[in-house]
Amino acid sequence: MPMGLADFIRSEIEPILKDWEAFAKTLFNARHMNKVGLRDHAKDMLLDIADDLDSHQTDSEQVAKSKGRGPTNHDASWAEIHGGDRQSSGFSALDTVAEFRALRASVVSHWNQAFSEITSRHLQDLTRFHEAIDQAVAESLEQYATVKEMETRLFGAILVASPDPIYVLDLEGRFVYANKATADLFALDLPHIIGKSSFDLGFSFASDFQRNLQKVMADKATFRGKFVHTFASGKGEKFEYLLAPVLNEDEQIEATVCISRDITEQALAEEKIWYNAHHDLLTGLPNRRLFLDRLEQEVKHAKRSNLPLAVLFMDLDGFKDVNDTLGHEAGDRLLTVVAERLTDCVREEDTVARLGGDEFTVILTGAKLQSDIEQVAVAIIDGLAQPFLISQRQVKISVSIGISCYPAHGALPLELLEAADKAMYQAKKAGANRLCFY
Repeated sequence: MPMGLADFIRSEIEPILKDWEAFAKTLFNARHMNKVGLRDHAKDMLLDIADDLDSHQTDSEQVAKSKGRGPTNHDASWAEIHGGDRQSSGFSALDTVAEFRALRASVVSHWNQAFSEITSRHLQDLTRFHEAIDQAVAESLEQYATVKEMETRLFGAILVASPDPIYVLDLEGRFVYANKATADLFALDLPHIIGKSSFDLGFSFASDFQRNLQKVMADKATFRGKFVHTFASGKGEKFEYLLAPVLNEDEQIEATVCISRDITEQALAEEKIWYNAHHDLLTGLPNRRLFLDRLEQEVKHAKRSNLPLAVLFMDLDGFKDVNDTLGHEAGDRLLTVVAERLTDCVREEDTVARLGGDEFTVILTGAKLQSDIEQVAVAIIDGLAQPFLISQRQVKISVSIGISCYPAHGALPLELLEAADKAMYQAKKAGANRLCFY
């Protein structure tokens, strides 16, 4: 008795699967899959088909199966499992069907090579095999569609529920999709967004955004950026966003997805942390850290531009007595008013800082003559010599000022600060309430 197709499939399953694997590798989403992933459930499907060929079928059952309407059971078939897995792996429906065509072609090719003469038994087996494949295609596509529909519903629910604006842009930078969060942020109905670009909508960040969008399309790579803008909704001010390219099967970009997030509160918190780390909490002046950073920058600028630079180091005379007699609260109030008067004595581009205690510093930029520096120092001495009204009492203090100049007294920030500090002690030794150059 000649070998039937069922036994042939079982005996030749490995060569058949090798053909299947070779074809699967040509599909876009299968290029990076391993052997197990490529073969997927093909072996189990072939063995099920072989068992089906051995089973008895009526004429009506054969007709139904040829139309993909064969009997089903409660357990998922291997074809259904295959269809669901392929959808989850990103395969298109056409690719999934193409795999079954390849499986059909592989079996028929090996069968024809093995038998030069086709008997009626062979024809009957081939007919039933084609019917079984048609049934498998139908089951696979039905499950593919079911999973796809569920995925679409879930994805849609995620987009609707997402608090972050998510939108899709075409190759010209026009909106082709926008979720509810986007419409709420823009304070626009979807018909007024779709088909428009960021330029059309009048966004202040449009130029930078479009330039980054073109970079994503050119590089086919994601991009993270930030922008500042107040939308019509009044929501947020500072935003970060992610641009990601959407590639087709030929790895050509067909759209770009953008996910943005309101980081206004986060940015304000970070700014507050930075401010507190670089400013004196009592007076609001730059602290030692920020002062040295600015002094370093000013020294670099002075070196490049060949301009002079002066550092004033100040220590209050009589502050300890105020603190001891009127208390620390009065002392803090005095330091606050001193900071205000010092700021009034210099230009906006100059830096006034509190290093700690009753020590203050000033960076004077562009003072070409010593007399210009002296003029500012005398203004400070006279300004702080005026009485202060603290705790309903008039308080008088004075200030001793030491001055160093770049590059004469140092080429590095710390050298200039130390030189000014030493000059300040000379001023104190000379009777206080005066200035002294290093």
